[in-house]
Order: sequence, then C-alpha cells, then structure tokens
Amino acid sequence: MRDLLLLLIVVPGGLLALRHPFVGAMMWTWISMMNPHRLAWGFMFEAPVGLFIAACTLIGLLASKEKRSPFLGAPVTWLVILLVWMCITTVFAFDAVSSFRTLEKVLKIDLMVLVTLMLVRTKREMMVFAWVMAISVAFYGIKGGLFTLATGGAFHVLGPSGSYIEENNALAVALIVTVPLLRFLQTTLDRAWQKYAVTAAMVLCGISILGSQSRGALLAISAMLALLWWRGRNKLPTAVILVVCGVVFLSFMPDTWWERMGTIRTYEQDQSAMGRINAWWMAVNLAADNFFGGGFSIYNPFVFGMYAPDPSFVVSAHSIYFHMLGEHGFPGLLIYLSLWLATWMSAGWLRKHGRAQTETEWCVQLGSMVQVALVGFAVGGAFLSLTYFDLPYNLMALTVAARVWVQSRGWEREPALGPQRRILGVPVFLGDRLGAPPASRLQDA
Repeated sequence: MRDLLLLLIVVPGGLLALRHPFVGAMMWTWISMMNPHRLAWGFMFEAPVGLFIAACTLIGLLASKEKRSPFLGAPVTWLVILLVWMCITTVFAFDAVSSFRTLEKVLKIDLMVLVTLMLVRTKREMMVFAWVMAISVAFYGIKGGLFTLATGGAFHVLGPSGSYIEENNALAVALIVTVPLLRFLQTTLDRAWQKYAVTAAMVLCGISILGSQSRGALLAISAMLALLWWRGRNKLPTAVILVVCGVVFLSFMPDTWWERMGTIRTYEQDQSAMGRINAWWMAVNLAADNFFGGGFSIYNPFVFGMYAPDPSFVVSAHSIYFHMLGEHGFPGLLIYLSLWLATWMSAGWLRKHGRAQTETEWCVQLGSMVQVALVGFAVGGAFLSLTYFDLPYNLMALTVAARVWVQSRGWEREPALGPQRRILGVPVFLGDRLGAPPASRLQDA
C-alpha cells in the first residue's frame, strides 16, 4: 500500500515538473531529505525516485523561462569553489574509484541546491521551500517524540534506513537545525490553532532529540539556547523559564540516558569517543602530509595504518570538520568554513536590513533563526558525519534567496548595488553586491 501511494505521488509529481520545474525542485527536496521511499516495504524501497525527479526537473528547467542565475552571493560562490575543489581532490584520492562514487552523490545534492536557488524567487516560493524542508525532517521528530513518550526514552530514535540521518546522533542534529526553522514558520502563521500545532511539533522534536541519547545533540541544544538567551531582552526571566523547562524534560529521561550523558566528562573511558579522537588525529596527520587530502574513502586499515595513532581502531571521523580536513585537506576545510561564515553573515544581513520595510520584516525572523540553526549545526556537527547532508545547504539557498528578495524591494528607490560580471558567458553576482534584475523578476507571487 505504501509503495502504491508513493508511486502515485512521485510519477505525477515528476510529470508536473516537466511543465513547472519549481514543483520538481520541491519534490527533490522532500525525497532527498525525508527519503519517503525508505518507509516503503516493496518495490519502491530501492526505486531511483530521486533520479527520476531530478531528471524531470532539469528537463523542465531547460524549457522554463521562470528561472535566474544561481550565482547570487558569497555563500553560493564558496559552494561552487568547494564543489570544484572536491572534484580536484577526488583525482588525487587514495582510492579514486570509491571516492568518485561518493563525489557523484555529493554533486547531485549540491547541484540540485543550485537548481532550487534558480527557481525559488518569490516570497510564496520561499515559504513553500521552508515548509518542505521543515516537514521533511520534523516528520521523524514528531514520530520519534511520540515513540520516546510511549517507551519512556528507553530506546534510541533513528531515521530512515540508508539516509544521512539514519543514525540516532545524525537525526538528532538534523532535528536541532529544523526546530529554529519551525519557529520561523510559526511566526508567519495567523491562526491560533496553526501556531499551537507548530508548537506541538517543536515540543515533540525536542523530546525526540533527547530520546536519541546523543551527547553531541545535548551540547548543540545548549549552544542554541545560550545564543537565544544572549539575544533576549529579559535575560533573568528567560533563564528561569529555560531552567524550569529543562528540569521538566530531563526528569522524564531514564537512567540509561543519564549514564550516556555522563560519559561526556569521562570520555577517556568511552570507546566510541576515543575512536573518534583517533580518527581526528588520523585526519590531521593525513592533511598535514597531503595538500589535497585523501579523498572521500579514507576510513580503512591502509590509511589508518599510515596516519592514525592506533592503526587498529578504524572508525569514521564523525565530525563535519575532520571529515572535510581528512578528505579534502586544509584548503577544503578553509573553503567549507568560509561557506558557512558567508551564510551566517547573509543571515545577519537579513536581521539588520529586513526591518527597513514592512513587507520584508519576516526576513528578520528568518535571518535570526537561520543563525540559531547554524550554531546548532556547527556544534552538533563537530561530533557526527553530516558534512554533505542537504538541510544546511538548503538553508543557505533560502538565506541567499531571501536576501536577493529583500534587496529587490529597494531597487525602485535606490540605484543598483553593483555591476554584473560574466564568467564563461554565465552572469555571476560576486560578493554581496547584486545588479538589479528585470522588472518582471521583482513581482512577488
């Protein structure tokens, strides 16, 4: 039954994308992040649904006039540089064949992010994009929250099989990034029942995060709450509320959860933590010895035998930073950090300039919540393998699209912010200054 239902959604959606590629971009976002085919039990479980939707979207994109250049700001520029660098490092990889297979997967994800950025132009499209992202991940948070309540938190909450968020730690951090997005969407709603529904979803996601029993998630939540507290006006009442809510939530967690969190202080006695530290040192030693890094496939006895302090302890680095460092060298890590710093700055630009006009005030909340989500990703990602997961890159695309939209509101009253460059015949907007688009592009649906 699930297989037939998914088939009845995917096939018409792909055909519709041939005429309306924006629909295809949203279908891709949903399938790539939620992996609904992994919830099926029959022929759709291994079906290439993502490939089908991507092909239909690209065909529709070529025929559509409702698109723009994706090169719209510094974050996108850094993303393109990162993609080029990863292609170069794959050529010099220790295991080029296996690395190329991973590169192919990463390129599909990031190129579709650029395609989505070409098609998300209006406020309505940005809102749809944000809802698709939020629901795709929050589905597992709502389901996991109910599961945690039903079982008393005795079991880990897992994501869809074969996905980036299958592991309990990865799902927890994905939910941490999603909760601020839900909060932003809640501020755009008018009806009380809608706001209550989103509040319930956020609470269940929070319970699911705790139910994952992820130590990295606990640190990420703490960092996000610290940022929210610091930015708040009434710091003392806010601190009291946070402490009370924390005590209430944690009082329901079982002894196994407390034992798991207690290993943060005694990490030297935890085999999982020591394995990660061993992999981190391997990545540092490898990058110091190889300018291009080792490629995507470096977690094997051969590489660990050359660079790890304990060659017999072969595990993944479980860190977005050490993954990038070991796989793509110090230049790759620098580019990766620059990408997220540029995204943070663009979100900060939204917080500052969104207040200038009434119609752009929603972007203030968007910029603020994107920064909160980036803090959660930066802290939680330090302890797991979400380096290439779609969600942060989609948040980057949403931030860039919103900034372009806000800037377009002032073009009738101000001169163009900067010249348009062309690289190999492709219009490119470098840095933060964008040229004014045609008047037809300024209309909001």
